[in-house]
Amino acid sequence: MSGERFSGFTLLETLVALVVLGLLIAGLAGVVHFALRARGTETVLAAQSEGLDAVDRTLRGLITRMDPGSFAAAPTLSGGTHSMRFLTELPKGAAVGGIRDAAVRLAVDADKRLVLAWRLAPHAVALKRPAQGQAVLLHDVAELVISYARPWAKGGGWVAEWQAVDLPALVRIRIVFGRGDRRRWPDIVAAPMRERPP
Repeated sequence: MSGERFSGFTLLETLVALVVLGLLIAGLAGVVHFALRARGTETVLAAQSEGLDAVDRTLRGLITRMDPGSFAAAPTLSGGTHSMRFLTELPKGAAVGGIRDAAVRLAVDADKRLVLAWRLAPHAVALKRPAQGQAVLLHDVAELVISYARPWAKGGGWVAEWQAVDLPALVRIRIVFGRGDRRRWPDIVAAPMRERPP
Protein backbone atom coordinates (compact mmCIF):
# COMPACT_ATOMS: atom_id res chain seq x y z
CA MET A 1 0.00 0.00 0.00
CA SER A 2 2.91 2.27 0.40
CA GLY A 3 3.22 2.69 -3.41
CA GLU A 4 -0.33 4.02 -3.89
CA ARG A 5 -0.98 7.73 -4.47
CA PHE A 6 -4.14 9.43 -3.25
CA SER A 7 -5.89 11.72 -5.74
CA GLY A 8 -7.14 15.13 -4.52
CA PHE A 9 -5.94 18.60 -3.62
CA THR A 10 -3.33 19.42 -1.08
CA LEU A 11 -4.00 22.03 1.58
CA LEU A 12 -1.78 24.52 -0.24
CA GLU A 13 -3.62 24.06 -3.54
CA THR A 14 -6.96 24.53 -1.80
CA LEU A 15 -5.78 27.75 -0.13
CA VAL A 16 -4.47 29.11 -3.44
CA ALA A 17 -7.81 28.31 -5.12
CA LEU A 18 -9.72 30.09 -2.33
CA VAL A 19 -7.48 33.17 -2.59
CA VAL A 20 -7.96 33.33 -6.39
CA LEU A 21 -11.73 32.89 -5.97
CA GLY A 22 -11.78 35.68 -3.35
CA LEU A 23 -9.88 38.02 -5.69
CA LEU A 24 -12.32 37.27 -8.53
CA ILE A 25 -15.33 37.96 -6.31
CA ALA A 26 -13.78 41.21 -5.02
CA GLY A 27 -13.03 42.35 -8.58
CA LEU A 28 -16.56 41.47 -9.72
CA ALA A 29 -18.05 43.36 -6.77
CA GLY A 30 -15.97 46.43 -7.70
CA VAL A 31 -17.17 46.27 -11.30
CA VAL A 32 -20.81 45.95 -10.19
CA HIS A 33 -20.40 48.88 -7.76
CA PHE A 34 -18.83 51.03 -10.49
CA ALA A 35 -21.63 50.13 -12.93
CA LEU A 36 -24.33 51.02 -10.39
CA ARG A 37 -22.65 54.34 -9.60
CA ALA A 38 -22.31 55.16 -13.30
CA ARG A 39 -25.97 54.30 -13.84
CA GLY A 40 -27.02 56.57 -10.94
CA THR A 41 -24.90 59.45 -12.27
CA GLU A 42 -26.36 58.94 -15.76
CA THR A 43 -29.89 59.07 -14.33
CA VAL A 44 -29.19 62.30 -12.45
CA LEU A 45 -27.58 63.95 -15.49
CA ALA A 46 -30.45 62.81 -17.73
CA ALA A 47 -33.00 64.30 -15.32
CA GLN A 48 -31.07 67.58 -15.23
CA SER A 49 -30.84 67.79 -19.01
CA GLU A 50 -34.57 67.04 -19.35
CA GLY A 51 -35.24 70.06 -17.12
CA LEU A 52 -32.87 72.20 -19.17
CA ASP A 53 -34.48 70.98 -22.38
CA ALA A 54 -37.92 72.02 -21.13
CA VAL A 55 -36.58 75.47 -20.18
CA ASP A 56 -34.94 75.74 -23.62
CA ARG A 57 -38.22 74.93 -25.42
CA THR A 58 -40.20 77.33 -23.21
CA LEU A 59 -37.88 80.29 -23.71
CA ARG A 60 -37.52 79.69 -27.46
CA GLY A 61 -41.31 79.57 -27.79
CA LEU A 62 -41.84 82.80 -25.84
CA ILE A 63 -39.21 84.62 -27.91
CA THR A 64 -40.50 83.40 -31.27
CA ARG A 65 -44.03 84.50 -30.27
CA MET A 66 -42.82 87.91 -29.03
CA ASP A 67 -45.30 90.69 -29.84
CA PRO A 68 -43.94 92.82 -32.71
CA GLY A 69 -46.22 95.74 -31.89
CA SER A 70 -48.15 97.58 -34.56
CA PHE A 71 -47.57 100.64 -36.71
CA ALA A 72 -49.35 102.69 -34.03
CA ALA A 73 -47.51 101.12 -31.07
CA ALA A 74 -43.90 99.99 -30.75
CA PRO A 75 -43.09 96.52 -29.39
CA THR A 76 -42.75 96.32 -25.66
CA LEU A 77 -39.32 94.68 -25.36
CA SER A 78 -37.15 96.19 -22.67
CA GLY A 79 -33.97 94.17 -22.66
CA GLY A 80 -31.01 94.36 -20.35
CA THR A 81 -27.95 92.17 -19.89
CA HIS A 82 -29.38 90.17 -16.99
CA SER A 83 -33.16 90.47 -17.45
CA MET A 84 -35.76 91.31 -20.04
CA ARG A 85 -39.43 92.24 -20.18
CA PHE A 86 -41.59 91.74 -23.23
CA LEU A 87 -45.10 91.05 -24.45
CA THR A 88 -45.59 87.59 -25.91
CA GLU A 89 -48.16 84.94 -26.64
CA LEU A 90 -48.35 82.09 -24.13
CA PRO A 91 -48.64 78.49 -25.33
CA LYS A 92 -52.20 77.30 -26.05
CA GLY A 93 -52.38 75.24 -22.86
CA ALA A 94 -51.45 78.25 -20.71
CA ALA A 95 -54.35 80.49 -21.86
CA VAL A 96 -56.57 81.87 -19.08
CA GLY A 97 -60.11 82.74 -20.11
CA GLY A 98 -59.07 82.53 -23.75
CA ILE A 99 -56.36 85.18 -23.26
CA ARG A 100 -52.85 84.17 -24.32
CA ASP A 101 -51.11 87.56 -24.53
CA ALA A 102 -48.96 88.19 -21.48
CA ALA A 103 -46.31 90.58 -20.27
CA VAL A 104 -43.40 88.46 -19.03
CA ARG A 105 -40.17 89.15 -17.17
CA LEU A 106 -37.21 86.79 -17.20
CA ALA A 107 -34.49 87.21 -14.54
CA VAL A 108 -32.50 85.48 -11.82
CA ASP A 109 -33.79 86.39 -8.35
CA ALA A 110 -31.86 86.83 -5.08
CA ASP A 111 -32.23 83.10 -4.32
CA LYS A 112 -30.37 82.23 -7.56
CA ARG A 113 -33.52 80.94 -9.27
CA LEU A 114 -34.31 81.58 -12.92
CA VAL A 115 -37.82 83.03 -12.67
CA LEU A 116 -40.38 83.75 -15.37
CA ALA A 117 -42.99 86.20 -14.03
CA TRP A 118 -46.08 86.79 -16.16
CA ARG A 119 -49.22 88.93 -16.18
CA LEU A 120 -52.02 88.49 -18.69
CA ALA A 121 -52.44 91.44 -21.01
CA PRO A 122 -56.09 91.66 -22.11
CA HIS A 123 -56.80 93.82 -25.15
CA ALA A 124 -59.76 95.56 -23.54
CA VAL A 125 -59.89 97.46 -20.25
CA ALA A 126 -59.99 94.86 -17.50
CA LEU A 127 -62.79 95.08 -14.93
CA LYS A 128 -60.64 93.18 -12.47
CA ARG A 129 -56.93 92.71 -11.96
CA PRO A 130 -55.51 90.47 -14.72
CA ALA A 131 -54.25 87.01 -13.78
CA GLN A 132 -50.57 86.84 -12.96
CA GLY A 133 -48.02 84.47 -11.55
CA GLN A 134 -44.49 83.27 -11.72
CA ALA A 135 -42.74 80.03 -12.52
CA VAL A 136 -39.33 78.96 -11.25
CA LEU A 137 -37.62 77.50 -14.30
CA LEU A 138 -34.26 76.51 -12.75
CA HIS A 139 -32.56 76.52 -9.36
CA ASP A 140 -28.93 77.34 -8.53
CA VAL A 141 -28.33 79.68 -11.46
CA ALA A 142 -25.28 81.90 -11.00
CA GLU A 143 -26.05 84.36 -13.80
CA LEU A 144 -28.25 85.04 -16.79
CA VAL A 145 -26.53 86.78 -19.73
CA ILE A 146 -28.79 88.09 -22.50
CA SER A 147 -27.69 89.74 -25.74
CA TYR A 148 -29.59 91.05 -28.75
CA ALA A 149 -28.67 91.00 -32.44
CA ARG A 150 -29.32 94.14 -34.48
CA PRO A 151 -30.81 93.50 -37.94
CA TRP A 152 -28.25 93.54 -40.77
CA ALA A 153 -30.00 96.56 -42.26
CA LYS A 154 -29.06 98.48 -39.10
CA GLY A 155 -25.44 97.39 -38.90
CA GLY A 156 -25.78 93.91 -37.36
CA GLY A 157 -23.81 92.73 -34.35
CA TRP A 158 -24.68 91.80 -30.79
CA VAL A 159 -25.54 94.39 -28.14
CA ALA A 160 -26.02 94.02 -24.38
CA GLU A 161 -29.22 96.09 -24.09
CA TRP A 162 -32.27 96.66 -26.28
CA GLN A 163 -34.50 99.73 -26.19
CA ALA A 164 -35.23 100.16 -29.94
CA VAL A 165 -38.64 100.59 -31.57
CA ASP A 166 -38.20 97.34 -33.51
CA LEU A 167 -37.53 93.85 -32.22
CA PRO A 168 -34.01 92.44 -32.46
CA ALA A 169 -33.20 89.96 -35.21
CA LEU A 170 -32.13 87.39 -32.58
CA VAL A 171 -32.11 87.02 -28.81
CA ARG A 172 -29.33 84.97 -27.18
CA ILE A 173 -29.71 83.69 -23.62
CA ARG A 174 -26.78 82.15 -21.75
CA ILE A 175 -27.55 80.38 -18.47
CA VAL A 176 -24.45 80.28 -16.26
CA PHE A 177 -24.38 77.77 -13.41
CA GLY A 178 -22.24 77.98 -10.29
CA ARG A 179 -18.70 76.66 -9.98
CA GLY A 180 -18.71 72.90 -9.58
CA ASP A 181 -22.21 72.50 -11.05
CA ARG A 182 -22.22 69.74 -13.68
CA ARG A 183 -25.07 71.21 -15.69
CA ARG A 184 -24.07 72.64 -19.05
CA TRP A 185 -26.33 73.93 -21.79
CA PRO A 186 -25.59 75.69 -25.07
CA ASP A 187 -26.79 79.25 -25.55
CA ILE A 188 -30.47 79.59 -26.38
CA VAL A 189 -30.74 81.60 -29.60
CA ALA A 190 -34.16 82.41 -31.06
CA ALA A 191 -35.67 84.90 -33.46
CA PRO A 192 -38.97 86.76 -32.97
CA MET A 193 -41.15 85.37 -35.77
CA ARG A 194 -44.46 87.22 -35.54
CA GLU A 195 -45.04 89.96 -38.09
CA ARG A 196 -46.63 93.32 -37.48
CA PRO A 197 -50.27 93.47 -38.50
CA PRO A 198 -51.04 95.86 -41.39
